[in-house]
Amino acid sequence: MTHTANDQFLLAARPVGVPKDSDWMRATPPLPELQDGEVRIKVLYISLDPAMRGWMNEGKSYVRPVNIGEVMRAGGIGIVEESKSGKFSAGDTVMGVMGVQRYWSGPADDKGAMLAKVDPSMAPLPTWLNALGMPGMTAYFGLLDVGQPKPGETVVVSGAAGAVGMTVGQVARQMGCRVVGIAGGEDKCRFVVEELGFDACIDYKAGPVHAGLKEHCPQGVDVYFDNVGGDILDAVLTRINMKARIVICGAISQYNATSAVKGPANYLSLLVNRARMEGMLVTDYAARYPEGVATIARWMGEGSFKTREHVVEGFENFPSALLMLFEGKNLGKLVLKVADA
Repeated sequence: MTHTANDQFLLAARPVGVPKDSDWMRATPPLPELQDGEVRIKVLYISLDPAMRGWMNEGKSYVRPVNIGEVMRAGGIGIVEESKSGKFSAGDTVMGVMGVQRYWSGPADDKGAMLAKVDPSMAPLPTWLNALGMPGMTAYFGLLDVGQPKPGETVVVSGAAGAVGMTVGQVARQMGCRVVGIAGGEDKCRFVVEELGFDACIDYKAGPVHAGLKEHCPQGVDVYFDNVGGDILDAVLTRINMKARIVICGAISQYNATSAVKGPANYLSLLVNRARMEGMLVTDYAARYPEGVATIARWMGEGSFKTREHVVEGFENFPSALLMLFEGKNLGKLVLKVADA
């Protein structure tokens, strides 16, 4: 069936705290006629990521905020339906920054969209938005390049059952490290230990994180990969070793805060231990993505690396599905299924 109109979620207002239904607006503009060099992609899956909450805020950041009335920014993967570009052909599977919409149309070399052809025979399409996509590359390069783990060291990762955290822990295991996760709930902790092979997991909902770190990291923490910020970051800082490395990837505990962001009260531990805390953005490693994809795909083929996607079906469910990230309801990478191939 030929479609003549798109279906989009636009940002209607800047959220205060947790996003509300009134912060979104649906739009069904006509699909534009393609110009030379352009492609039209039917979006099949949309990546739902904690960073999306930050993109909704006004202010200076590593990427410009989504404007009011603009299609919500999001990664996605889909099929090229029509092409007037030599870069892609009809039928190609492509991933990139496509937004929360059913169709993406524009120049094939659009720098903001960062479109790239993928091989669907290597892995299911949702996995290309997980371990073989932005979350996987974030974990791979963030841990190896910024965290610089060494065999025998203890690596701790928060948000361990999420898209980035589950990959961080498995990459650390490949490097010969002891891996301790931090996650919320028995099911998530059981998943990262029994299915992903972490050495231990601390359930932050069951008791003080500091006590769990003392039990499971008796030799201290050499590398901490932080996805949550707040109190958990503070707790880990009390257990770091000399020359420890702290990778600042995200701070999901702070994204919906209505007061000032809570910074690390125990930052002097960095001084005492001559430790390093460094932020990372995955886009800085774009030229090296093929390296990360090839390595993780090889591990998957060998059976030493597992991936899990939590797929929610129905484009209309985007607002409620996004909130699952902040309610701790997803296990693995959260993906919204928009359409069948």
